[in-house]
Amino acid sequence: MNKLDTIKNIFEGYEIRSIWDSEKEDYYFSVVDVIYALTDSAIPKRYWTDLKRKLIDEGSQLYENIVRLKMKAQDGKLRETDTLDTKGIFRLIESVPSPKAEPFKLWLAKLGHQKIDEVFDPSKGIDEMINFYLAKGYTFEWIEHRIKAIINRKN
Repeated sequence: MNKLDTIKNIFEGYEIRSIWDSEKEDYYFSVVDVIYALTDSAIPKRYWTDLKRKLIDEGSQLYENIVRLKMKAQDGKLRETDTLDTKGIFRLIESVPSPKAEPFKLWLAKLGHQKIDEVFDPSKGIDEMINFYLAKGYTFEWIEHRIKAIINRKN
């Protein structure tokens, strides 16, 4: 069984729900989150539904690569979500006209690079977590408590 780690990644202020599959060594990204970040659509789910229909009609294989994974929704509940791996997200970006496409591709490349760095130096992952929480406005004391809680839970 694959070890799946849920990760909240931030692209230009947009939260992109993602899951790291340690066996495949690849991310799975929420398609709706990516669509929202690229388009600022008022209803990204509808945008994705329409795009999905168009892709099916065109015979695109992207639709066949969708993996439904449980991710935490805005209401806090775990819900089945359409996800694509990194390769699939790059294909999706090609289907969505957006001036944010190139910055998003660079952001994806940076995520991949960071994950590789973390494999060789796990402390970099901790640094990323600290920076993430600081950017969200949490104090060092809160972050320290959070790290200790994670360690206690692992024990």
